[in-house]
Amino acid sequence: MSVPDWAEPALAVVLHRVGRTARQVGSRFPLYAEPGDGRWTTTGRGSWTGGFWAGLLWLRARHRAGVSPSDVLAASACTARLAPWAGSDTATRGLILWYGTALAFEDKGADALRARAARSVLDAWDPRHGLVPWGAALGGERLRARADGVPGLVPLLAAAGPEGRRAADAHLRRHLDLCLPGDGRRPQPSWRYDETSATWTAAPEPAAGWTRGEAWLLLAVADGLLGVGADRSATGPAPDHRPGTATLAEAAEQLLRTGEFLTGPLIPPADARHPDGPLDTSAAAIAAVALRKLALVPDAPWTTACSARSDAILHRLVHAHLTPSDGTRPGGMLLDGCYDSAERTAVWHELVWGDFFLALGLAALRGDVDLTRV
Repeated sequence: MSVPDWAEPALAVVLHRVGRTARQVGSRFPLYAEPGDGRWTTTGRGSWTGGFWAGLLWLRARHRAGVSPSDVLAASACTARLAPWAGSDTATRGLILWYGTALAFEDKGADALRARAARSVLDAWDPRHGLVPWGAALGGERLRARADGVPGLVPLLAAAGPEGRRAADAHLRRHLDLCLPGDGRRPQPSWRYDETSATWTAAPEPAAGWTRGEAWLLLAVADGLLGVGADRSATGPAPDHRPGTATLAEAAEQLLRTGEFLTGPLIPPADARHPDGPLDTSAAAIAAVALRKLALVPDAPWTTACSARSDAILHRLVHAHLTPSDGTRPGGMLLDGCYDSAERTAVWHELVWGDFFLALGLAALRGDVDLTRV
């Protein structure tokens, strides 16, 4: 496969931006940056996005010819600062501790943290409801199910051995049972459990039409199909494909259709109900990686379409939304990301996870990263 001539310069400018960001934020974690001057809003513990910053640092360490010891040290130190999240009551541990460790290489601390997090998440597995609850660590009711509680958690659970693989499969399928209506409507990304009626009911926010939630689900399905996170040398019973539950391939086809991943705009609006509202380049970057992963599924009918669409999304992100290094403002900023359209928070900004998935997509396009492993 030929690599387009724009992929390497784009990846280089994104990773150069990582270096500038590292100098600006120090031991804190970047969250979103102002589109005018690139000034970052940061967090002390990383919130649910901390793993993407660690992942960007590992991508930078991997990219440079003759790996820089200082880059590796910076990535390793950042990953170590994620350790307090391993025991936190939140399904976003998948986002934090999978993406914060999966790109690490020859780092015993990252490997140990991933293993500890995998065991801790498996301990949080709730067999009564067939999932790891959303949790209360970030506020709100604990017994919820959300689309962003699936990506990262599927491979993290799968890394916990045969029991973890079964929990990962069930966690993914339970969320698909809830989120995919099956009647052509867009996915419903957020649910809460009513103890009084013993039923799951749709939560008002995030509502159907949240395109980043749809991209998160597609990414999780792709990981499930590829077995990302599972030790391929491990043995044990196959995941339980329960009667009446759609296959993951069917779920992928439904998501591709209802989420308009192959036919809708390359850069979707943050809320599909408001097509003239803010865009979300981070949703597009996540989708580009998810589509690239789906293109790797053996014998899938969507391979060619997903590969071409992933390339087209990355091309659009690079040529229409990535700031150049021309001196007018910092280069390598993926703009037009939307943190929260409902609250009007950072609606045209650079988002750390948008940068991460753009960099990961470009690295995969160049053949630098094996997406069946991360």
